[in-house]
Amino acid sequence: MVKLFVAVTDRNWFDFLATSGPEEVNFWAPSGRTSFRALLPGELFLFKLHAPANFIVGCGVFSHASNLPLSLAWEAFGQKNGVRSFDEMCERIAHYRKEGAADVRRSNPPIGCRILTAPSFWPRDLWIPAPSDWAQNTVVGKGYDTSDGEGAKLLGAVAERMALSRAEQELPINRYGTPVLVKPRLGQGAFRVLVTDAYGRKCAVSGERTLPILDAAHIRPYSDGGPHEGSNGLLLRTDIHKLFDLGYVTVDQDSKFVVSGRLKADFDNGRHYYDLHGAQVQPPVLASASPSSDALRWHRENRFRG
Repeated sequence: MVKLFVAVTDRNWFDFLATSGPEEVNFWAPSGRTSFRALLPGELFLFKLHAPANFIVGCGVFSHASNLPLSLAWEAFGQKNGVRSFDEMCERIAHYRKEGAADVRRSNPPIGCRILTAPSFWPRDLWIPAPSDWAQNTVVGKGYDTSDGEGAKLLGAVAERMALSRAEQELPINRYGTPVLVKPRLGQGAFRVLVTDAYGRKCAVSGERTLPILDAAHIRPYSDGGPHEGSNGLLLRTDIHKLFDLGYVTVDQDSKFVVSGRLKADFDNGRHYYDLHGAQVQPPVLASASPSSDALRWHRENRFRG
């Protein structure tokens, strides 16, 4: 059974993103106190404007949900949060939380992030009227089963509109008209959040938990053909990430952390890193994000300085 979720959407968020055509967006909520579990990755997330504009105006493919500190959500997605600047984002969140923008900036609160790929923003003549069973007092949104009733009608209407857009191939429906799950194609921001959460927000090598200094590292760089996928990522402390990218450290076939002798030779330093040599690289808590053996082999053969 494939589901979709119709989410109450801020008009300013929609209008801003409709002009830029991003490959991914962060549909955020001002509070990060609850977890979003209405969809599985690959299901559809629909945008419905606040009343009185009772229309569904676009959609995206759900990728991942997380509660992130405001600053990290901005670092990961920037203007793909639907705002021009971090200051504007603080002001928007302050409006919903009924706080001052300066207080929001200072407290750096967790916000709810629903990360969507292949977003589609429709022109006015393609907007879909809200479902007949939509309650006007709905605050967050409502889920639908696409096998029958209003859910099936919505999926059909969305399919017609997505067929006109670049996101057609992302639609969770096969050529026989049967809803199916598709694998979301992650962007850089989604990759960062997925890897961060997959490792329980802890460096796979050092165990560091200070979130602002943890990076989602590509094992095989995106510029060298590596995908934005969990299996091509490691969560590393910022300094270890830098050394990994430069080839001074790697991961061997037994998942052990290896430090190159070149680190000492080139910089006459590195004792703290040699102390980690031979440490077991911790696996992610999310099994689907386990590092690809092919990607790690590529790093050893093409990046590691030996």
